[in-house]
Amino acid sequence: MASETTRRSLHSRVSKLSRKGRLAILAAAAFGALALSPVAFASAEEPAAAPQDVSIMAPSYKAPFDCNKTFNANNWSPGHNPSNSIDWQNASETINGKNVRASAGGTATFYDRGNTSYGKYVVINHGNGASTLYAHLSSMVRSPGQTMSVSQGTKIGAVGSTGNSSAPHLHYEQRVNGSVQSPVVEGISVPLGSKKAIKSSNGCSGGGNPYTPTQVCGSGFSVINQHDLGSAATIYLLYNSSNKNNCVVTMKKTNLGSATAVSATLQVQGKSKKTDSGNFSYYAGPVKDVAAATCVKWGGSVGSTSWESPYQHCG
Repeated sequence: MASETTRRSLHSRVSKLSRKGRLAILAAAAFGALALSPVAFASAEEPAAAPQDVSIMAPSYKAPFDCNKTFNANNWSPGHNPSNSIDWQNASETINGKNVRASAGGTATFYDRGNTSYGKYVVINHGNGASTLYAHLSSMVRSPGQTMSVSQGTKIGAVGSTGNSSAPHLHYEQRVNGSVQSPVVEGISVPLGSKKAIKSSNGCSGGGNPYTPTQVCGSGFSVINQHDLGSAATIYLLYNSSNKNNCVVTMKKTNLGSATAVSATLQVQGKSKKTDSGNFSYYAGPVKDVAAATCVKWGGSVGSTSWESPYQHCG
């Protein structure tokens, strides 16, 4: 097996070859380096974009897991393809089967490459050239080829080992205009060659609110989407798969303990809108309705700031 020095020299020489020659040699080098890590890494779906000056501000990315889950972020070096992508792996608990959530809001597109490359994977376009990729999923919340509007914290799938992978993990990329960037997650930089245990704050009820969305909606409900009303509140959409009930709650993050104007709304397509509004100390809701295989609108307000989704979550 080639030494790290040899591989670095190889990459330096390869950079002077034609595009076709670079791809062939780098593919062979990446294949030979697979034995360096406990997982078999994915091949890139397309060649990485040429290096560029990145003048676009990327979103503030959160870890792609449930609130308070901690997993190891491994930015392998050398041989991980593409360079600067993260493999999220076991830390204090097993990662296999855990929920995968959007690191930031945007438009998600779902793909399936079968037993090759990324396997089941999702790409989220965050706007301004920024995107994230989540690969080797065991399941996805939409079928391949479908798109979906997501907020930060929306569930998009579950961790698995599909495609070119020999052990369950989440392959994760942060890109700008197609070029994979050195990742920053939860404000923590994960440079090439590093491994860091990172705790997710994704989906956590912020601002010190003593209640959580699942406490308010009740047993059997889990968060499937959320939308921030600035720093004042977050609207959550939850779902109970056993009874097909949707639940909306608006959780305050400021003026806690003081009664201020808050609302939560839910409308199942074909039915009248349901609303809970008033002056509340901690939250508005829960607003519940049954919607099996039917689209829903959900939203809410705090003070003079309001938001409502289009009809979505139709499965």
